Amino acid sequence: MERSVRTRKAALGTVLAVVLATLLGACSDGSGTSPEESATPSAGPVLAVKIDNAPQARPQTGLSAADVVYAEQVEAGLSRLMALYATRLPDSVGPVRSARESDLELLAQFPDPTLVFSGAQSKLLPLIEAAPLRAVTPGSAPAGAFVRDQERTAPYNLYVRPQRVQKDTAGAKALERAGFRTGPPPGGGEAVTERTVRFPSARFTFTWSADRGRWQIAMDGRRAVEPDGTAVTAATVVVQRVEIKESQFQDFMGNNSPLTVTVGSGSAEVLRDGRTYPGEWKRASARGGTTFTTPDGDPLNIANGPVWVMLVAS
Repeated sequence: MERSVRTRKAALGTVLAVVLATLLGACSDGSGTSPEESATPSAGPVLAVKIDNAPQARPQTGLSAADVVYAEQVEAGLSRLMALYATRLPDSVGPVRSARESDLELLAQFPDPTLVFSGAQSKLLPLIEAAPLRAVTPGSAPAGAFVRDQERTAPYNLYVRPQRVQKDTAGAKALERAGFRTGPPPGGGEAVTERTVRFPSARFTFTWSADRGRWQIAMDGRRAVEPDGTAVTAATVVVQRVEIKESQFQDFMGNNSPLTVTVGSGSAEVLRDGRTYPGEWKRASARGGTTFTTPDGDPLNIANGPVWVMLVAS
């Protein structure tokens, strides 16, 4: 009987691995890695943290230190953030919330990333375990890595201390591999002082500050700041239009969890230096990075500083 159970578990693990490989896309050279991955050596682990973006979760901690912040659509049309840290690790980040299926495909373009999250529904956990990443939750983290803010109510009071999770940073090369390449802007573009990006039940407004050389960020009409009042800003904002469809998972209220598809191609808009540039994005496989180009095919570089990526429905 015990041997039979072990056999069934082994078979289940094989099936899950095959399913995950399918979700992450087939590699074109047959070697187990994409051409982009083969050509670029690993820069080390990027630290990704899932952060709540409900009004009760604000002000969030650690967003101003992130190199890249992704905004994703979740249940009921709301948004959730994934902050990536490659060049420095702040003292604290949060409130930390749960992972989604979309995170696995999105993070596959980074070499062996660390994903910090509060948990996930039981049906999703096997896919997370099989994914090419290091999963860190309160139940698996080193001692002292997670803390609760007693002045906040759950579930908006869980914070992670990144330096207790990992000691080393990935470096900027890990971001370059995924497609975030700094450089001069292309010619043309259109001057813009403000741009609002909408999700079904959330909105982000980016206002250009010439004095600071950054986009000031407001979420649902309120300025984004750290708990100490430090403004959360972006040097570059990427509006990436993607397919958003129903996943196989639901939340505890029965709402379907949207699946954001980040492999493929589509239109994009890049805001930098007080101007907007139309563009296109392309990602041939999950293990390869995303390229951003102008309609003529020229590179669409980012400016030095934090990047916010809005993953909105096309």
